[in-house]
Amino acid sequence: MSTHYDLIAIGGGSAGLAVAEQAAALGRRVALVEQARLGGTCVNAGCVPKKVMWNAAQALTAVRHAGEHAITAAAATLDWATLVARREAYVAGINRYWDEYVMDRRITRIAGRAHFTDARGIEVDGARYTADHIVIATGSAPIVPAVPGAELGITSDGFFALDQQPRRVAVIGGGYIGVELAGVLQALDATVTLVTLETRVLAAFDPMLGDRLAAQMAADGIALRTGFQVSRLQRGPRGIDVVGTDGTILTGYDTVIWAVGRRANSADLGLEAAGVAVGRNGVISVDALDRTGVAGIHAIGDVTGRVPLTPVAVAAGRRLARRLFGDCPDCCMDYTQVPTVVFAHPPVASVGLSEPQAWVRHGDAVTVYETAFTPMQAALGGRAAVTAMKLVCVGAAERIVGCHVIGAAADEILQGFAVALRMGATKADFDGTVAIHPTSAEELVTMKQGRPVHPDIRAGTAAAA
Repeated sequence: MSTHYDLIAIGGGSAGLAVAEQAAALGRRVALVEQARLGGTCVNAGCVPKKVMWNAAQALTAVRHAGEHAITAAAATLDWATLVARREAYVAGINRYWDEYVMDRRITRIAGRAHFTDARGIEVDGARYTADHIVIATGSAPIVPAVPGAELGITSDGFFALDQQPRRVAVIGGGYIGVELAGVLQALDATVTLVTLETRVLAAFDPMLGDRLAAQMAADGIALRTGFQVSRLQRGPRGIDVVGTDGTILTGYDTVIWAVGRRANSADLGLEAAGVAVGRNGVISVDALDRTGVAGIHAIGDVTGRVPLTPVAVAAGRRLARRLFGDCPDCCMDYTQVPTVVFAHPPVASVGLSEPQAWVRHGDAVTVYETAFTPMQAALGGRAAVTAMKLVCVGAAERIVGCHVIGAAADEILQGFAVALRMGATKADFDGTVAIHPTSAEELVTMKQGRPVHPDIRAGTAAAA
């Protein structure tokens, strides 16, 4: 005997909660399956606790630079245990909020791991459930590479479980998570080495962002080892060693963090019983309407391998519920021009096409505007700090198709400009907007001199093609 619902969401993270709450708001009978705390990676081991640590790093840095403005401050020190306790209490409060929210919306909470029995049903701890629509929203988990000694390292999940402050750290991976953790740890007094297989940090972003960030990280004291392929980890006389395929040994770390990507959480769901196909890294392929190819089974969020951001997962979940049960049969998530921020030191913000992407798509129709300067908060101390911005434009009207910012407050600056890009703003629209002075953001509406795509980018993208 089984219990039937209009919709079952498997996964209590951002995507699963969004589709469940929207379906319930539309009057449907909904169940939510989750084996751990509600909130998913974002709340428990991602965006939220990461931002707490980033804010702490920013506060500590600000105190240490107070003297640049003739402010005498006491010596700044960090109480790691207290910070972690306050962070975990904050996260626990969000967990309680979601527990109560789900109950208040009359969503049935099913604790445990779901396994498909067929294309219409699942089993959780021996109990059977069926639904007209089943949504897989199980997210993703950090990858640990299959190299000898890999177990000597931890992942981002392990970072948030640390109860003692790391002092000498190797972060392996130069993407979002790697540069964020490296920056936080360095600002909180660790000695940090960032190890990347790629020759540029943030290789998936506009080259200006990666190059500027690498320069700032080096100026801040982070050792960068780019183009370094790790062959193994091993115990050495001074701690953990990171060994490269060329025999180079980076030695003496008390903590090594793997930040080399994430794998979709699709294993052990019994997807074969439902006929749902799984691709590389466990990704579940779906069409533009989030359909898996099996009628009634959908997938949203990080498990689909598309843009792995919390707001994207939330938007996709709400649109799916409205499409299935509401007044919007054609609603689907638009994965273009999604703004994103990397909480590095300084933060990096980006929306739209990078310069290389624009060149591949639009060729000689591309015009680029760029600026770089020392932000005011660093100017009095003569500190090595940079803000840089780039606008990527297309056509005679110079429609802006990419906006990229690195520097203090980049995370707050970009949101409004992302709206402008979605509305089709042109360079003339930016030029005609009165600047707010003195701010960093004003530079985005005062850039004067455009240029064609950089020759190195033309050559590089042509070679890649």
